[in-house]
Amino acid sequence: MAENRQSFKEQTDAKRILQIRAVLKELPQACSDFLRSVAISTGTFTRLAYAIDLRTFFNFLHDERIAFSDKDVILYDDADLEKLTRNDITAYTEYLTYYLKSADDDSVPNKEYVNHELSIKRKLCAIRSFYDYLFTNQRISSNVTELVPLPKIHEKPIIRLNKEEMDRILSTAQTGDSMTKSQQKYQKITAKRDYAMLSLFLGTGIRVSECVGIDIDDLDMENNAFLVTRKGGNQVVLYFPPEVADALGEYLEERQKIEPLPGHENALFLSLQRKRITQRAVQNLVKKYAAIAAPLKQKISPHKLRSTYATNLYQETSDIYLVADVLGHTSVDTTRKHYADMTDARRRMAAEHVHLPGDPQFRKDDN
Repeated sequence: MAENRQSFKEQTDAKRILQIRAVLKELPQACSDFLRSVAISTGTFTRLAYAIDLRTFFNFLHDERIAFSDKDVILYDDADLEKLTRNDITAYTEYLTYYLKSADDDSVPNKEYVNHELSIKRKLCAIRSFYDYLFTNQRISSNVTELVPLPKIHEKPIIRLNKEEMDRILSTAQTGDSMTKSQQKYQKITAKRDYAMLSLFLGTGIRVSECVGIDIDDLDMENNAFLVTRKGGNQVVLYFPPEVADALGEYLEERQKIEPLPGHENALFLSLQRKRITQRAVQNLVKKYAAIAAPLKQKISPHKLRSTYATNLYQETSDIYLVADVLGHTSVDTTRKHYADMTDARRRMAAEHVHLPGDPQFRKDDN
């Protein structure tokens, strides 16, 4: 496994840092101070999300709240930030459910934004973290954001593929059956790549960001292992089953015949443009095959394939700590809540143990 693994991560981090700096040019100095204070403990992805969420918040204050409308956002000082009230945050929470954002080009219609519980909670947590920084560093006298409760997240059914759907999605990637002629045209070119990628998702549970970041040198085909960079930059070695090894082996033979564009020489998965494949392209790829394999299940994504893997692993091992470790979760609560479908079997058992009149077992139980 190679020493060049960091090159893709460094390129991604550099791009995000430039994006963060661009956003901060529109925000108060306190936002730059805040992001600098968390630079050691957070990754660039998290800090970029913070910056974007702070921009949305301050644009709201300037455009929607009279107390903040008389000064440009970039000129807000600590005294201005301390003017925030509970009503401002409550209004912001409601605003996040639906708002319009104008484009730089007046000829382009405003873009609609709709946020649901999880997105609203994340955006409010960003504001809380920012104000907690201000309060902790004695730049404001109180943290009013703590007075507004975060939205309750309602549990949703776990969406995953069953074994028949897993078989169909892999088979479709191999053969192109049931695809349109237009889709088959491209499928013939990318069949081995797509099959290897889907096999890797279903056989290891990696994230889409981890998948696109894999380099050829990260593979250890002798030991059925590969190096992956987790959130926060930690690197771990994961192992894949023989079926995934076979799929990767066939793709690697094809991959060696492709001449990548400069800067993409070591990328494992390439696009048709001979560049490292993007997360968006992988998401569209999964969606395309899933629409054929599981047409009644909406929004199948790489993350849902990750859920499929995690649930299958738990059902086979009943080891929630193993599932959490392989997925890269720091808390088993995250694993339990979002991935391991641990209660479904128990609910099925409940139906089997309750009998009503008309069931022969009903009288036996009475005796």
